[in-house]
Amino acid sequence: MKGMEIDFIIVTGMSGAGRSTVARVMEDLGWYVVDNLPGALILDLVQLASRLQRERGSDAARTRVAAVVDVRAREFNVTLSEAIGDLERRGWTPNVIFLDATDEALVRRFESVRRPHPLQGEGRLLDGIHEERALLHDVRAMASVVLDTSGLNVHQLTRKVTPLFAISEERTRVAVLSFGFKYGVPLDADFVFDMRFLPNPFWVPQLRHHTGIEAPVSEFVFAQDGAAEFVEKVVSLMETVTEGYAREGRRYATVAVGCTGGKHRSVAVAERLAAELTGPRLSTFVVHRDLGRE
Repeated sequence: MKGMEIDFIIVTGMSGAGRSTVARVMEDLGWYVVDNLPGALILDLVQLASRLQRERGSDAARTRVAAVVDVRAREFNVTLSEAIGDLERRGWTPNVIFLDATDEALVRRFESVRRPHPLQGEGRLLDGIHEERALLHDVRAMASVVLDTSGLNVHQLTRKVTPLFAISEERTRVAVLSFGFKYGVPLDADFVFDMRFLPNPFWVPQLRHHTGIEAPVSEFVFAQDGAAEFVEKVVSLMETVTEGYAREGRRYATVAVGCTGGKHRSVAVAERLAAELTGPRLSTFVVHRDLGRE
């Protein structure tokens, strides 16, 4: 959290998008997590954590606190966006993690557990989802990170968010995400690159059933004109972007690399890109969203 002696993160987003899973991951990593905290109490939590950190002294390990806030916090007459604005006016800029998913994914999840949406009332499930999305529009725009959980199960989401909270804040954390365009562009991508300008290994019989993680496919991809040059240019771009992120206090980014099915080209390039990006300013982790989906 910029301007603070503590690490403070607000976790919010759509109901059913995975807030509880993220909260459990953070607890396992040593964060003190307050679930379902009203927006009106966020400032009190920050002030308490800061005071305790000062009392422990500068040599003590940094206090890591997270508040999980949902749309029902508006019942306490202070919305989350108002609470964030109050913190910023006092010189504190919190990191906000916003969990999102498509309407279709959220409907499936609510139907699978046979529970109503908290804002559904007497209407349809989709009515509650649409109302919540409208109420959270401003907060989503404030988020440091937007995570699209539509195609992720609990275990995949756990693997995706663990590096986000486990790595030191000294470097910008970059998720390099491979995906297939036929399954949709990731909602949480800050940068999207299209690998369909490269020949598709799918049409090479001996490579069709392999993936971009395997050496034969990777070697084929990087033997093509433009593949290595592409990685070099993206690395150069991210070095420039990272300098700006450091000035603005932003510590997270998602670089999405897509091909047709998310199995060959995007996977190979994502692996190479993550290896090349890791350095003094950046720490990276790789997520292959659609690998194994075919």
